[in-house]
Amino acid sequence: MDAKTLHDMFWLGVPLLEKILRPIVIYLFLILSLRLAGKRELAQLNPFDLVVLLTISNTVQNAIIGDDNSVTGGLVGAATLLVVNHVVVRYLYGHESLEKLVEGDEDVLIEDGEVHVDRMRRELITEGELLSAARKQGFVRLADIDRATIEPGGTIVFIGRKSTDEPPRDGDLHRKLDEIRAELAALRAATRAQS
Repeated sequence: MDAKTLHDMFWLGVPLLEKILRPIVIYLFLILSLRLAGKRELAQLNPFDLVVLLTISNTVQNAIIGDDNSVTGGLVGAATLLVVNHVVVRYLYGHESLEKLVEGDEDVLIEDGEVHVDRMRRELITEGELLSAARKQGFVRLADIDRATIEPGGTIVFIGRKSTDEPPRDGDLHRKLDEIRAELAALRAATRAQS
């Protein structure tokens, strides 16, 4: 490698302070934007959401690196993003109220078996998407769900209904065990009698 190639690879095209400030500004903008966009954007991605996230990453790339294509510039930008994220996550860990402000609260989508359409609309979740997420967790119908919440990270958590027309299973289980014990004792007695 010649000196010009090495210079082009590693010489920063913009001042170091600018190189550090650009990723911080973009990071804060994206955190705020994703918070305002709702929880769905974080976990329940449809093809449109995925396209938007991919194009955003390409769009903000130039804002992060500026007029600098050097390896050093890329390393400084990436390191800045990692450090800022680490500091933010560590800081939020110790400040629960600020963490709630940044991440938001859970939102109840189904409560006592009743689907809250207004809350689903606010989170931009259709009934079909909710049913699909429920099926992934083993539920066949939304009527089988007592409570469903969308967590701040975008995960939907389901709690099933308890059936009232079924007798308690513990009583059945104990009765069946007693029957098996009696049959086993009868078989042992019959085996002893034959020997």
